[in-house]
Amino acid sequence: MMNKRKFLKGFLSLAGVVTAPVAAGRVARHTRSPSPLIQTSPLAGFQHYEGERLWPKMHPGDRLKLRHVPSNPYDNRAVEIRWNGNMIGYLPRHENTAISQMLDRGETLYGILVEKYETDNLWQRIKLEVWHDLNGFAMVSKGHESEQGGRGYV
Repeated sequence: MMNKRKFLKGFLSLAGVVTAPVAAGRVARHTRSPSPLIQTSPLAGFQHYEGERLWPKMHPGDRLKLRHVPSNPYDNRAVEIRWNGNMIGYLPRHENTAISQMLDRGETLYGILVEKYETDNLWQRIKLEVWHDLNGFAMVSKGHESEQGGRGYV
């Protein structure tokens, strides 16, 4: 169920009204107001990639890059998450359909590492937000087809 604050924030953003993040510290590294928040998700697959090694260097507010990887043998809607060029996991399978379609359309999306948790439950180690960049915040090149068959912003 969508809460009233998220609904109003998204609605006002679509109407061209820039809104400030709800919790100032969550996206402290933004220098301009971000565009609409698309979703908040845990990071899937953390234990299989570079997450554990990079854990001490990662901080809330860090930017994350998203890339649709339709050639993924387990999920053709897989959305890879990268931190400073390093693969750290994926959006969960049950939450990646809209994001993969948006990346395929060439829409500019980016992630923000929202929270880190010291827990043994690897599905709850990192919480991230996916933002739609309508204001040119991401300042990255348009999506492209990579040699690995992925579409996105790497």
